[in-house]
Amino acid sequence: MIQRRAFSLTVAAGTTVLATPFVAAQLSPGARPGARGFKEGTDYVELEKRAPVEVPAPRIEVVEFFWYACPHCNAFEPRLEAWIKSGAPADVTVRRVPVAFRDDFVPQQKLFYALEALNRLNDLHGKVFQAIHVEKQQLARDDAILAWAEKQGLARAAFTEAYNSFGVATKARRAAQLQDAYKVSGVPALGVAGRYYTDGGMAGNMDRALQVAEFLIAEARKQRT
Repeated sequence: MIQRRAFSLTVAAGTTVLATPFVAAQLSPGARPGARGFKEGTDYVELEKRAPVEVPAPRIEVVEFFWYACPHCNAFEPRLEAWIKSGAPADVTVRRVPVAFRDDFVPQQKLFYALEALNRLNDLHGKVFQAIHVEKQQLARDDAILAWAEKQGLARAAFTEAYNSFGVATKARRAAQLQDAYKVSGVPALGVAGRYYTDGGMAGNMDRALQVAEFLIAEARKQRT
């Protein structure tokens, strides 16, 4: 995973990220073992203050925190997509949230929410990862993002309007607030039900983080009854 504090001053989308040792998330007191040996304070944390969720009860929200330029997020994306389609419980809603650990992350946040606003997220989300990690495009600035969007067949005026809209700016700001509410330590990471947080650094890898998330979904389901 890419840790929140593991960025050199010159990092930009598509460049190599210089990692530092894992920075542990703030732990809740009273760590306890869970199913499959999962332990609070080791494999996941329970938030001291609940984070906001967008889905009404009894549905359970799982949030994936990601950054388009993160190679680990790129590697995790097909695994997450497969889990959403065939492994996620029926009462779960998965929401992707682009992080902004620094101001230069914001253009990619705006790209995500502009695609969402134009109803093109489903078919273009994966292509953003492809452009950055396979085609080595530098989608870190507004002009590069606009040029890429036009190549995908998006009308320049419509995309620009969405990209610069108040609605997209508001969603980007709320995404940053949510990452802080979950105390996101790095990406990719998972938040569950506004109560729990895990990531690849804590769980060991993202496959195991999904197993931890499944356990936490079950815990959240118990608490709602």
